[in-house]
Amino acid sequence: MTSCPNITLFHNAQSRSAGVRILLEELALPCDIQLVDFKDKPAALLAVNPLGKVPTLVADDAVITEQVAIFQFLAELAPEKGLSPAVGDPLRGSYLRALAFYGSSFEPAMIDKALKRDSGSASMSPYGTIEAVEAIVRAQLAKGPWWLGERFTAADVLWGASLSWITQFGLLDKTPEIAAYLERFAQRPSVASAKAKDAALIN
Repeated sequence: MTSCPNITLFHNAQSRSAGVRILLEELALPCDIQLVDFKDKPAALLAVNPLGKVPTLVADDAVITEQVAIFQFLAELAPEKGLSPAVGDPLRGSYLRALAFYGSSFEPAMIDKALKRDSGSASMSPYGTIEAVEAIVRAQLAKGPWWLGERFTAADVLWGASLSWITQFGLLDKTPEIAAYLERFAQRPSVASAKAKDAALIN
């Protein structure tokens, strides 16, 4: 493991930071968890991220926001876990694409879908069409068992955690390939561990 900074995660289990919590378990990285009440956001969070969004990560003096940046940053802190294909690895490009595609195309498409919002012409939209984005996800997961094939990476934590809530809200149909992927993801020990630790903090 590289020298690990002191990590603080501003976290709410009912938010996008749930996936970061799971990734921390996968990587076995020590972290101070600061619970965030959306109705009363702590001053400490607003001081480092004026948007008041979670997840927000503080690592020593560095502030890392945005899911994709946080996932890449954390996975590279523990290279021995193999969750981030290194520079020169043939899977590196596909891995980075999986992270970026989620943040730049998939989630914006799902938000537009949830809000019944017109995304404009395909040439102006950051993702083209919702139908095309959904088709890419289904096709990728049909290859299985993981997003990059046989290798489980941090991208799977991002996609597994996100698809769990997106399908629960009915924004994406739980087609056979998506259902099978989520079932495999739910069996990861890190998922149960993160949920148990969150429950212990709340109770």
